[in-house]
Amino acid sequence: MSGARRALLTLARRADFLRVAGRGTKWATAGLILQACPNRAEESAAGAGQSGANVSATETIRVGYTASKKVGGAVVRNRARRRLKALARDVLAREAAPGHDYVLIARAETATRDYADLQNDLRFALKRLRLLERAEASVLSEGMRP
Repeated sequence: MSGARRALLTLARRADFLRVAGRGTKWATAGLILQACPNRAEESAAGAGQSGANVSATETIRVGYTASKKVGGAVVRNRARRRLKALARDVLAREAAPGHDYVLIARAETATRDYADLQNDLRFALKRLRLLERAEASVLSEGMRP
């Protein structure tokens, strides 16, 4: 299923955010902070049941988005969150390892940083956390030699 776009479920409960922050790993880049944690089978099954999708726990990618007041005013925070959601659709849905919960945290530069740089930041964070599923496959599919 590498290269295919997976459905993303959204983390909504505070308990899920706290679990990812407490038990997961994180990596900070200039444009964002990525937290990741393997999702538990019973939680992802409940989440998939709520959205109406029949997705197994090992294929599920759940994502949460946060932007604190440190990022800026309401307009800036909303723009940063929208950019994080677009990043998740573009990068996480295609390249992240399934079976994990991810939390994308906006930083002060998220709203103004070049979008290509944000994509590279997210890919770099996934690679550092060893959750980039198709790093070599994307290089080979573009006709480049590793």
